[in-house]
Amino acid sequence: MKRFIAIDGLDGSGKDTQARLIKEKYEKEGTVIVRSHPTSDNFFGNNSKAALEKGGKLNKIIATLCYGGDAIRSVIKYYNKADTVIFVRYTLAVSYLNKVVYVLVYKLVCFVLPVSEYFFYLDVSPEKLVERVQNRNEKEEMFENYDAFVKVRAKAENVLYNWHVIPADDSPDVIFNKIETILDDLDSKLLNES
Repeated sequence: MKRFIAIDGLDGSGKDTQARLIKEKYEKEGTVIVRSHPTSDNFFGNNSKAALEKGGKLNKIIATLCYGGDAIRSVIKYYNKADTVIFVRYTLAVSYLNKVVYVLVYKLVCFVLPVSEYFFYLDVSPEKLVERVQNRNEKEEMFENYDAFVKVRAKAENVLYNWHVIPADDSPDVIFNKIETILDDLDSKLLNES
């Protein structure tokens, strides 16, 4: 595997769009796998998504645990199985956990699961996120509101030390240009190390 890429950010930040653009960039060079979490092809992903569409503390716990199971399943099943592997949502889901434990859990998760220099966080203002989520034709999830966006975004800032933070209020093409510049730089370093 040449590169392991993660695209993360809050709901409405454009993760799937950027993953598609990155996939198109690298398909010319070899095989690409994209996994967007939660996925609908397994027990964990289905239950995480279902819990996110409900409310309450119990569903928050179920969504978090099932999300973790879904992401771990993807690592086991797809990591190192293509030239480029792209995960949409990965370790930053810990930002949704309790304020007391999420930094510790993040460090543990990064110790156990694979990480790389190819990690991108799409940072979008809460106002823009609300606008984008309202324009989608999907059922609203428990974290898709202004207050949740403000809270989770602030928590995420504390664990972004190994991520490329991309300001992402702009159009998809402008955002991708920022990402592509970093990708090209990382690929150049990778090539020089070979």
